[in-house]
Amino acid sequence: MTNEPHILVIDDEPQILRALKVILSQRGYRVTAASRGEEGLDLAAVSSPDVVILDLGLPDMNGVVVCQRLREWLHVPIIVLSVRDSEQDKVAALDAGADDYLTKPFGTEELLARIRVALRHLSLTEGSKEPVVRAGEIEIDLARHVVSRDGEEVRLTPTEYDLLAYLAMNAGRVLTHSSILGHVWGWAESNNVEYLRVYMLQLRKKLEENPRHPKYLLTEPGVGYRFTLGE
Repeated sequence: MTNEPHILVIDDEPQILRALKVILSQRGYRVTAASRGEEGLDLAAVSSPDVVILDLGLPDMNGVVVCQRLREWLHVPIIVLSVRDSEQDKVAALDAGADDYLTKPFGTEELLARIRVALRHLSLTEGSKEPVVRAGEIEIDLARHVVSRDGEEVRLTPTEYDLLAYLAMNAGRVLTHSSILGHVWGWAESNNVEYLRVYMLQLRKKLEENPRHPKYLLTEPGVGYRFTLGE
């Protein structure tokens, strides 16, 4: 038995697999690797990973399909690592259940930071069913529906709170515009991106020290938003 976080890498590029094995092992992670989608699905079923790193361009099946199949039963963070950098590809992967998306070539430190965020998110979701989410000076009590900043309660409208709670409960994940709109306002409003932007601006004004340069309520251009707990 080991307490090392276990990362499953599904990628058909031998050089990427070798590099990730070395980099992640040196940082204290246990690594399992697969070069095909079906192999990755089988390993995920038997090896209980804490994080999955997934390429979209696999030889036997589309990585988006792999992500969808993993999400049918696996609830750990999935980080997509792909040369595909279009907004459509990112949205498709995220809507299929991915938590994050990095484009190749990638920076090692950025990938490691995304993994740390993913593991914190996993820890949060595996903890209390009614957690208190803390991000710097911001505290969100999901049980009592109370939000505070620097110890003082922040008054939010019901919709602002629902938006913030959905983001906070998925801390570290990139959430697409359609996903947020569908969960907060209902799927009939899932294309009303401008409506979402207005509410995000209101939240930033109430919670961020500098709303023009937010630390916690981050924009993923063309894709959606991410609530980050900070490093």
